[in-house]
Amino acid sequence: MTSILDTFLKTLVALCMTLMVVVVTWQVVSRYALGDPSPWTEEVARMLLIWVGLLGGAYAYRERAHLGLDLLRQKLDVTGQRRLDRFTDLSCGLFAIAVLIVGGLSLVKLTWELKQTTAVLGIPMAWVYVALPLSGVLITWYAAVSIIAGNEETGQ
Repeated sequence: MTSILDTFLKTLVALCMTLMVVVVTWQVVSRYALGDPSPWTEEVARMLLIWVGLLGGAYAYRERAHLGLDLLRQKLDVTGQRRLDRFTDLSCGLFAIAVLIVGGLSLVKLTWELKQTTAVLGIPMAWVYVALPLSGVLITWYAAVSIIAGNEETGQ
């Protein structure tokens, strides 16, 4: 299950990143080569950047690719390192639930109720903000998987 999710998430982030590069390239070409800037490109690039940042953050969490200080971890024995890893995963999972899922769903609900749309394309902002709770669910899932895998290693 997790490997399928990893592959899907990696593909989705790569697709969003590719689309963002294409859109920004078209923006530059239309502005400087054609002299007629495309009005929708900045808005689409901004939306794609939000999705790449949040979903890419979830994938980076899965891969342990975020920058971090490991000074404390280096000073601990193996048992202490496992406990610290579980504490870190638990903290990240709780943050994802409280801020990304609960807060993100509140933002999605509010923008949906207010019928807030993007300026140029008229896309509901709720669809843009869905990336928040979605990334929160993914981070929470990955934190839970990591905690369970850590418990299985130690036999707890």
